Amino acid sequence: MRQHTALDSALIRLGVVAARGGRERALAVLTFHRVLPQKDPLLPSEPDAADFSAVVDLLSTHFNVLGLSDAVSRLKKRQLPPRAVCITLDDGYANNLSVALPILAARGVPATVFVATGFLDGGRMFNDTIIEAVRRTSAEFDLTDLGLGSYLITDDSARIRVVDELIRKLKHRDPAVRAASADAIAARVGLPADTGTMMTREQVRQLHHAGIAIGAHTITHPILTKLDDKDAQREIETGRQELEAIVGSPITLFAFPNGKPGGDYDRRHVDMVAAAGFEAAFSTAWGTADSGGDLMQLPRIAPWGKTPLRYALQIAASYRDRAYQRA
Repeated sequence: MRQHTALDSALIRLGVVAARGGRERALAVLTFHRVLPQKDPLLPSEPDAADFSAVVDLLSTHFNVLGLSDAVSRLKKRQLPPRAVCITLDDGYANNLSVALPILAARGVPATVFVATGFLDGGRMFNDTIIEAVRRTSAEFDLTDLGLGSYLITDDSARIRVVDELIRKLKHRDPAVRAASADAIAARVGLPADTGTMMTREQVRQLHHAGIAIGAHTITHPILTKLDDKDAQREIETGRQELEAIVGSPITLFAFPNGKPGGDYDRRHVDMVAAAGFEAAFSTAWGTADSGGDLMQLPRIAPWGKTPLRYALQIAASYRDRAYQRA
């Protein structure tokens, strides 16, 4: 990836200056998941170490990067600095410790990792099972007996299309059915049990002790609207309790799995999160937050840009967009 030029920097500044309109400053909360050691053709939307380093450098140069709890406190008091931004990483991937942490620590940049506790110590999320199963396939991949169709796989582009289609078909199913279907796909190609995609409990402790904030992200990353109220409440509250036992500190921040307001969660779940005593919770609705927003469903900016410059310009533009969705 090329280094950004003086012209690039000027464009970023112009974008940020243009986004300063209005009396009140806004908060942009960025979402990442994996930070890969090197590029992966089946994960084209995930930054590798070089990309993430370049993004963090741009953020630390042109924005004010805050810790998430500090940012929420300043948001409530209307005391945000200009170009306020936070970095979050979802799910609990082991590369958040091995790849992202050294990059953040070297630059003194804070971040929060939202952890789904059910995948710690050797678990694997259903979408990662699908990705790794499809990686092993070639020619025809017949899943008609599982009700998932048949696919012709000729190259990595075809693999990406198949992964996207299978995740789309399974994502909103009952969590137990979704997991069983993913396991059946894994068995079809002889995919072994996973041992290193997600963090262990000890690695979560290491991340916490290194100064990275840990937030709750349920146990099994379900679509909460697919659960009854009792199970949804258990996912929210028990996931938090497990993390508090791991790190030995209060867990005050929550991120809704998948995070689409009104689809992946609704008002019932917002109320559950508030009743559980979380300081703030985050959706994946696009936009930036101001003090008039609901602290239990603050928006985030999810898409990773093709280049750090383009991503920084997306962030700058987002300060003008505060019409985010709420459940």
